[in-house]
Amino acid sequence: MENLVGLLRIRVKRGINLVSRDSNTSDPFVVVTMGSQKLKTRGVENSCNPEWDDELTLGINDPNQPVILEVFDKDTFTSHDTMGDAEIDIKPFFEAQGTDIQELSDGTEIHRVKPSGDNCLAEESRIIFSNGKIVQDMILKLRNVESGEVEIQVEWIDVSGSSDL
Repeated sequence: MENLVGLLRIRVKRGINLVSRDSNTSDPFVVVTMGSQKLKTRGVENSCNPEWDDELTLGINDPNQPVILEVFDKDTFTSHDTMGDAEIDIKPFFEAQGTDIQELSDGTEIHRVKPSGDNCLAEESRIIFSNGKIVQDMILKLRNVESGEVEIQVEWIDVSGSSDL
């Protein structure tokens, strides 16, 4: 990973009102892609409101490169059915990393991101200082599908001072 500027830990928490792709339910899993990196959560059987709580970590070379989240219904004998996608806009989160956190108390809001046509946020999202880290909770509205949202949390891991890379 040349020119690594940091690591982005994405906690894929849960799906909300995902579409049914198998009779009355689905077996959803999430794939997160950034450039050539592709990571996936475990599958949850028979649920349109799955609880994943899986952590995926991407190496960030270019914070302007899109991070794509896709939800699929696992099928054993045929190709997986798509259940929607969303783009995770990490630019505001990346910009917040320049904040001096020395004086911040736990729970301090650093920045607020409103839903717009430029992002997939279902509702306003806050970037906060929590437990010594800058984190952002987001609920993403899935595109290209009738319904569905995915709740995630992103956390930045700074590698600039690491000697083990």
